[in-house]
Amino acid sequence: MARIIVVTSGKGGVGKTTSSAAIATGLAKKGKKTVVIDFDIGLRNLDLIMGCERRVVYDFINVIQNETTLNQALIKDKRTENLYILPASQTRDKDALTRQGVEKIFNDLGEMDFNFIVCDSPAGIETGALMALYFADEAIITTNPEVSSVRDSDRILGILSSKSRRAEKGNPPIKEHLLLTRYNPELVSRGDMLSIEDVLDILCIPLLGVIPEDQSVLRASNQGEPVILDAESDAGKAYEDSIRRLLGEDLPYRFIEEEKKSFLKRLFGR
Repeated sequence: MARIIVVTSGKGGVGKTTSSAAIATGLAKKGKKTVVIDFDIGLRNLDLIMGCERRVVYDFINVIQNETTLNQALIKDKRTENLYILPASQTRDKDALTRQGVEKIFNDLGEMDFNFIVCDSPAGIETGALMALYFADEAIITTNPEVSSVRDSDRILGILSSKSRRAEKGNPPIKEHLLLTRYNPELVSRGDMLSIEDVLDILCIPLLGVIPEDQSVLRASNQGEPVILDAESDAGKAYEDSIRRLLGEDLPYRFIEEEKKSFLKRLFGR
């Protein structure tokens, strides 16, 4: 059985697509056959982050509406073995998503021996987001350490506990993970950003990873490659740690303490 993981949040711009791409790539690098699906119908950004936008011929909606086969729509990643992308449509409406269609795709992917199905959810609680979380076994709640982002994520937790298939059937609840993005210990120490403890006190879910504020994220996005492939970057290392925790390892958290500046750095302010 494939593990269905939804990467979600209440607020836009917190790094869901960046995280979905990094998580899917990281799982595939660990030898897990993984597909990442873009649920943001009408916008379609995942293929840009994955660097495969020119290879999109068929999309998620084409498969749901029986206009093509799943095999024809899946794009095999050129850089990472075991990784596939199912892009969203830019020309269809979100209402083209149907529960029956999505369920059939998940069942078909399971029969193709995928270990993980990563769902890149749009922000908020519109059709695409609700459809992505409905079938999930696990949810990675992606949030920035600021009040409005955390508050909106708390709302998503409420929806996960009440509107999922697991909730409807009375099955064990969706396993929840917190992924804290754009974390800056210096701003935390000045009181300009919520601390990890602040966020955990509000959301009360296990911490999967802390992704530091890092220019390499923007650089990787512009180059069309998941930042986890930049093994020298702080963000890439933090996503790698998060993958290892997702697979059951117990690791300490990095990049959560303010860097101690040397005398010369303090003297010259850099």
